[in-house]
Formats: sequence, structure tokens, C-alpha cells
Amino acid sequence: MLTGKQKRYLRSLAHNLTPIFQVGKGGVNDHLIRHINEAIENRELMKISVLSNNLDDRKEIGAEIATASKSELVQVIGNVIVLYKESEDNKTIELP
Repeated sequence: MLTGKQKRYLRSLAHNLTPIFQVGKGGVNDHLIRHINEAIENRELMKISVLSNNLDDRKEIGAEIATASKSELVQVIGNVIVLYKESEDNKTIELP
């Protein structure tokens, strides 16, 4: 579980990132989760964009992706979800 200070720090790091994955009207599936797991192991911090044709609640999508990928939900703002997961092999982010 991340503290407020850690979430603020991660949000500041994620500001300049571009979204890597998009969740469309198909929603969240196993294929998407598998790719997110591979990418978040290398990056630790990532953005995911929710397209406007997806009618589900963005916060629910973020929570679903976070639990399925065993990562931490940092922020859901607008159509963008920010996730963090500490890497086992490629640790680059030091949390305060």
C-alpha cells in the first residue's frame, strides 16, 4: 500500500509519460493483463488510456487492472490510469 507522499511522488514522475496501452470497448481481458504485466516489470510506472467508446467506470477499470496485475493504482484522472509495481529485476524508482 502506497502512502500519500509516495503517490504524489509517483504522479510527478508519471506526468511526462505517454500512455502505453488503451482499453477500448472490449474492456479488460486476459491478453491485455498479460501485456501489462510484461511491460510494468520493465518500467515500474505506466499510464493506460481508456478510450471514449468504453462506457465502464474508469475507476472500476483501474481497480480491476491493478488487482489483476498485482500492481498499485496511483491515480485515475480523466481517461488516464497510472499504475505502479516495484520491479524485481529492473528497479529504478526509489520511493520516499
